Amino acid sequence: MALADTGHAASRARARMVERLRSQGIRDEKVLAAMMQVPRHQFVQEGLSYSAYDDTALPIGFQQTISQPFVVARMIEILRAGRELGRTLEVGAGCGYQAAVLSYVAQEVYAVERIRPLLDRARENLRTLRRPNVRLKHADGNLGLPEAAPFDTIIVAAAAAAIPQALKEQLAPGGRLMIPVGTNDQRLVMVERQGAIFRESRLEAVRFVPLLNGTE
Repeated sequence: MALADTGHAASRARARMVERLRSQGIRDEKVLAAMMQVPRHQFVQEGLSYSAYDDTALPIGFQQTISQPFVVARMIEILRAGRELGRTLEVGAGCGYQAAVLSYVAQEVYAVERIRPLLDRARENLRTLRRPNVRLKHADGNLGLPEAAPFDTIIVAAAAAAIPQALKEQLAPGGRLMIPVGTNDQRLVMVERQGAIFRESRLEAVRFVPLLNGTE
């Protein structure tokens, strides 16, 4: 029986996921509460709903994936450390899951996706949650979203060979950017803007789909 068939089963599975995240070292209670709020099984293909709360990435079509819960929680926790997320840009909305989680911890969320059918799916998934602070746009994430910049926080859900200059330029003073960087050997990189200075911190190894140019 799919998790979508019963709200109680999904809620219990979500609670187990949150406890696992806590045991894996996630300490930010606001992030954990957001992960508990979002029904991840509604963002994956119905045939995969039984795996929705496992700590694994899952295919969502178009050679894209929904990130594993730990990576979502870890990236947001690092970005939040000692500050609020404020005005946030997500690059690579995919099926809309991370945008949904962000909507519970950020003031405003702007999410861009280059693949139109995925954007349409994200919009439909998010509609059921009625999150008023999320805006979606079909756009090339390498270019950011200049019409809504600057952003206090930028989070990228695909790996870049190098950090796009446009994203750095769209960071507000004191802003933070989290992005996977690399091809075979990928690592999370956090960029912090201090005036005209951009400080980079290399964090743990990860595995993401590549950040591509253009829209389709």
